[in-house]
Amino acid sequence: MGKFVTLGEIMLRLSPIGYERFVQANKFNVFFAGGEANVAASLANYGLDSHYVTKLPAHEIGQAAINEMRRFGIKTDYIVRGGDRIGVYFCEKGASQRPSKVIYDRANSAIAEAKREDFDWKKVFEGAEWFHFTGITPALSDNCVEITLDALKAAKEAGATISVDLNYRKKLWSTEKAGKVMAELVKHCDVVIANEEDAEKVFGIKAGKTDVTEGKLCDEGYKAVAKELYDRFGLKYVAITLRESYSASDNGWSGMLYDGKNYYKSKKYDVHIVDRVGGGDSFCGGLIYGLSSGMDNQSALEFAAAASCLKHTIEGDFNMMSVDEVMNLMKGDASGRVQR
Repeated sequence: MGKFVTLGEIMLRLSPIGYERFVQANKFNVFFAGGEANVAASLANYGLDSHYVTKLPAHEIGQAAINEMRRFGIKTDYIVRGGDRIGVYFCEKGASQRPSKVIYDRANSAIAEAKREDFDWKKVFEGAEWFHFTGITPALSDNCVEITLDALKAAKEAGATISVDLNYRKKLWSTEKAGKVMAELVKHCDVVIANEEDAEKVFGIKAGKTDVTEGKLCDEGYKAVAKELYDRFGLKYVAITLRESYSASDNGWSGMLYDGKNYYKSKKYDVHIVDRVGGGDSFCGGLIYGLSSGMDNQSALEFAAAASCLKHTIEGDFNMMSVDEVMNLMKGDASGRVQR
């Protein structure tokens, strides 16, 4: 198999210990994380040739981020060094009826201020099989819009399959700008992945009979969303993650896939959450693995849903599950019994 390439911003994540609130914490757990880096970690865990592209400062914190990615098998050959800072985000884990909270400190990060000439995309995509990005990266700056578009054109020229997770972030840009920019970028994509809100926030495509704040989702409504995305952009696949939020601690989790002819729905998992951040990214990684490894559409979707279910049980943003562990859950072993 060829190279699997992702582009994005890896950040320093600081989280209070356990379920402490920001205002009571006097120490923090440290992780490195970011949407596309999370996907790269999943792909590396599954044994794929996973490459991550970004720009990081040349100081020790930038090096620590690179070391963390290398630790999990992600290749960092195409990371550019420079700029003054790495983005930071603070994550307070919710519990029961108290929601999780994220505070960003990412302005003027190295990747946000990167220039188009920093990256040799022809070299990056030589022998590439797949390219993945999210809507977070072009939201960082106008420069990042141009960088992402350059990467897309090079990936297409190299013959790579291209996937995007819409991943709308209201703290980064408006729905109007997101819709305009993403419409241009998605034209180059083969696979679009969204959650229960992204299609509405980015493209104004709303699922009927659905209220995410009440945890009410309607399969028929999301079938219509998938079809409209598919038809509008001439895609090969549309995938939608479906989260039923009973509380911050307990969610229902499943996924849907549409290939232009058939709709596929995964098994639903009732998950007691350890850490939900990165859940959608782990779904993306699982779907990319399933589709690229020759699984049929239903199996690829089931692998993605099972992988993401397991991620919700892991501290930090990276999904540290092997193919065998995901396959065991996918095949029905959900007992959680001790393995000896």
